[in-house]
Amino acid sequence: MNVTFESFVNEPCLDFSIPENREALKAALEQVKGQLGREYPLIIGGERIFTEQKIVSINPGNLDEIVGYVSKADTKIVDRAMQVAWETFETWKRVPPEERAQYLFKAADVLRRRRNEFSAWLIYEAGKNYTEADAEVAEAIDFMEYYGRSIIQISQDDHGLIRISDEDNHMTYIPLGVGAIIPPWNFPLAICTGLTVSAVVAGNTVLLKPASATPIIAYKFVEAMEEAGLPKGVINYIPGSGGEIGDYLSAHPKTRFISFTGSKDVGLRINEIAGRTAEGQIWIKRVNAEMGGKDGVIVDETADLEAAANAIIESAFSFQGQKCSAGSRAIIVESVYDEMVAKIVEKTKALTVGDPKENHPVGPVIDKNAYEKILGYIEIGKKEAKLACGGGKAEGNGYYIQPTVFVDADPKSRIMQEEIFGPVLAVCKAKDWKEAIDIFNNTEYGLTGSYFSNDEERIRYGIENIYCGNLYINRKCTGALVGVHPFGGFNMSGTDSKSGGQDYLKLFMQAKTYTRKLK
Repeated sequence: MNVTFESFVNEPCLDFSIPENREALKAALEQVKGQLGREYPLIIGGERIFTEQKIVSINPGNLDEIVGYVSKADTKIVDRAMQVAWETFETWKRVPPEERAQYLFKAADVLRRRRNEFSAWLIYEAGKNYTEADAEVAEAIDFMEYYGRSIIQISQDDHGLIRISDEDNHMTYIPLGVGAIIPPWNFPLAICTGLTVSAVVAGNTVLLKPASATPIIAYKFVEAMEEAGLPKGVINYIPGSGGEIGDYLSAHPKTRFISFTGSKDVGLRINEIAGRTAEGQIWIKRVNAEMGGKDGVIVDETADLEAAANAIIESAFSFQGQKCSAGSRAIIVESVYDEMVAKIVEKTKALTVGDPKENHPVGPVIDKNAYEKILGYIEIGKKEAKLACGGGKAEGNGYYIQPTVFVDADPKSRIMQEEIFGPVLAVCKAKDWKEAIDIFNNTEYGLTGSYFSNDEERIRYGIENIYCGNLYINRKCTGALVGVHPFGGFNMSGTDSKSGGQDYLKLFMQAKTYTRKLK
């Protein structure tokens, strides 16, 4: 197999307008339904460990349905997993990079073979519709294929060293050690996969602490890695409370690095804890954090307004706005403001809300805490701006909220400044395109953004002055593709680690230069 970057192709998504694809996924939903309610163990060094304390995973779209019961790790178990991971690291770090990459390629084939099954778990446990679930499985495959190629390229690269006549000089990258992997619930397969396999293929071993809302999907990922033949102890699965074992992992003197995706508050806490040197710690811990955003779509008077409205709706409401890249702000110049607001409201009202198993455009938010937080922000929005549509709970035995649009929002209002992480869009008016860019930049975040314009001079200005890690011109601000749109943001959006990019694996390695004096 030709495993160069040039041979990498993003995994295509399935088209669910094709009856065969719909029926195959429905069959997988029935298959997975028969597995709901089971108990799941921890996995440490390949050993299955059941504990008395359990995480109860509930289907957010049907609160009567328990997805499963997952054993919880405590700090003693973390210590045990840490020891196993360090012992395994001594052998795993010596496995040639090309061989480590093969495990990723084999696991990608496992996901391809079990594609609809993984989508079904995402539908049940995360509340995704067919398209969102399938796209996530495709992204997980992409991470495996891309990072496998990345490590091969890094291992073969001469890194541009200058040669001199009397020395033989080389630079190589070696793994760091044992890391804590803390993925989010909103992309519980794709980001879990990306954070984990990037560290593993670089030669590290890991302790994987999945989000408590979606631990079973992470378990299924670990199963897939086992099916691919990954040696025991390379990935150790330890779900548990963030406040208990998350903080403990961050503070642990044997933790070499932490890869985290989640909220700003948790990311800052991890960074703070990891920054303290624990007794017995002999390194500075690395923290790779992606912490969210308050992303926006700018529309000026030269834009294709229909395309802009469609992009705003998709950016704001796909997966119920539960994406760090979600376009939760629309900033529109005043000359086309009323026309754009009319289009946005019309398109939002056309969205249906319901059970993800029935493939509605909008499903449930993830859990009770998110549900109450988002509804609280909607009440704040009613005081800060004009409610154009939505504004409350939606019908269904789950955490359903109406897609909500507020207009005439003050750029400095809370609904324009704070990450809501739900189906809530705030729209504000700008006097011109330059003021729109200023409004966009006036947040503590800097993750994604879109600029709709057909004026090349303005677009050039926007590319230079719109402050975010991923800027899209005349398209939605969600849907970054591995290898195509390296992803990560500025300021309180995180460390701009650029997942899905060529340099990403170097975050999990350290460079070593060695020199031989020639005779």
